[in-house]
Amino acid sequence: MALHFQLDELDDSAVGATVTLTGAEAHHAAAVRRVRVGEPVTVGNGRGLWLEAECTAVAPKAVDLVVRTRTVVAAPRPRLVLAQALAKGDRDELAIQAATELGVDEVVPWQAARSVSRWDAAKAAKGIARWQTIVREAGKQAHRAFMPQVTAVATTGALAARAADAHVLVLEPTGDRRLTGIRFDPADPRDIVLVVGPEGGIAPEELAALRDAGAAVVALGDTVLRTSTAGPAALAIIDAALGRW
Repeated sequence: MALHFQLDELDDSAVGATVTLTGAEAHHAAAVRRVRVGEPVTVGNGRGLWLEAECTAVAPKAVDLVVRTRTVVAAPRPRLVLAQALAKGDRDELAIQAATELGVDEVVPWQAARSVSRWDAAKAAKGIARWQTIVREAGKQAHRAFMPQVTAVATTGALAARAADAHVLVLEPTGDRRLTGIRFDPADPRDIVLVVGPEGGIAPEELAALRDAGAAVVALGDTVLRTSTAGPAALAIIDAALGRW
């Protein structure tokens, strides 16, 4: 499979035009992946534009590509959203990396009651930037036409409010039913929001607030998964149910 690169400004790139990779993308292409003149690559803008191109010049600070085909990919519907509780160590980062590979469209950091990690305003800005870098790199690795966006840190109340116009599914080992028993309609445009708690689990008052707002509390299976595993496992099930896999 051809190497894939990401550029934010590609909207005017037509077939036959030259696109130039600079900065970190040029370094990655020339020094890390060692692309060669004549090698085919793909380039995306993370918002649906997808180019197939060919390298015409390679230098450490600039890699020129001539566009061979130009495609605009439709945005996926329904959108898949992961509300990931902040977790200790790098477990939340592992979750969003895998979730991006599995097709999540939006990542919501959740300051759950039992989250060991706490983000104040300054830490939140750094954390969101860090998460956005992780999903960008994972999206490139997965050759995704659309890159997930990382939102501001959400409260439990904000997640509960999403149940008014989205399917909110709270992953909980003691859930009322199994995720595999839920039928998903690919024609239903409403977001599917997965809520994953921290290592200590979702607090009873949080479960009650989410359930009262209309969220479904569902289980994955008989075992208890880590916070880094639950979201990606659920996304794989939904990908299959929607016919994406």
